[in-house]
Amino acid sequence: MTSRKESSARNAAIIIVGILLAMIAWGFYRGASRPDSRRIAEMEQASQEQAVRDANQRDVALVRQLIGENLDERRFQFATVMNAASDKLVLPLGPAQPSHRRVLDAINASLTRATEVLSREGSPAREHRRINEVSRHFEDALQRDLDATEGLSCSIPTTREGKEQRSGYPDLRVVDEASGDVFYLDPKLVEEDSWDSSFRTFYFEPKKENLKINDDAVHLLVGIGHDGKSGEWTFGPWKVVDLSKITLRLKPEFQASNRDLYPKE
Repeated sequence: MTSRKESSARNAAIIIVGILLAMIAWGFYRGASRPDSRRIAEMEQASQEQAVRDANQRDVALVRQLIGENLDERRFQFATVMNAASDKLVLPLGPAQPSHRRVLDAINASLTRATEVLSREGSPAREHRRINEVSRHFEDALQRDLDATEGLSCSIPTTREGKEQRSGYPDLRVVDEASGDVFYLDPKLVEEDSWDSSFRTFYFEPKKENLKINDDAVHLLVGIGHDGKSGEWTFGPWKVVDLSKITLRLKPEFQASNRDLYPKE
């Protein structure tokens, strides 16, 4: 009789323990299947806030570094800037080299014709009131004339993706076909009394997606004088500049547009 009672007691105990274990397991399962969404949201928000703080600290360090470099007081070789931006070399102009002499002579001859034609009454240049709008006529005239010169080709430079692009430096790409030498050419219009002006008249933005420098090349800028008479422009003389010899300033600035300043509510 006692043995039967003990057996019943053990069975009851086992059943109770099983029920308790089942309840505990169910509690864990319910907790896993129903996570604390508020706690998770708090953790995610804290993580995002920490990421923002980390990014801000990196920006602070970068700005301090840039300020410490005194970039607005430094000058950089044009050749160094172009090589860093494009991995291409800027070659010096050597008038004694046959290909360089041919191209330089052709540029001067083309400029003689272009300044004469565009200075005439009724020329397309005189249809514009602003001198910046006239530059395109010189680009087009030089491109046509140089491309028609025997032994040379002249085209609009392409981006790294092979797309012709008018905006940005440089404006023209000249090739001496006999040697394969490449010359980048950038015409600029300069008012006669402004040759020694300190205003910015040349700039270059090293953006990979718009980069048009794809060759080791000679880089030439042509400054073309004009008389400043709006709508009655006359042009010449000009100066051909070997850009390998010049230095550039970097203008560091933090800026915002009206869209940034006055966002729509």
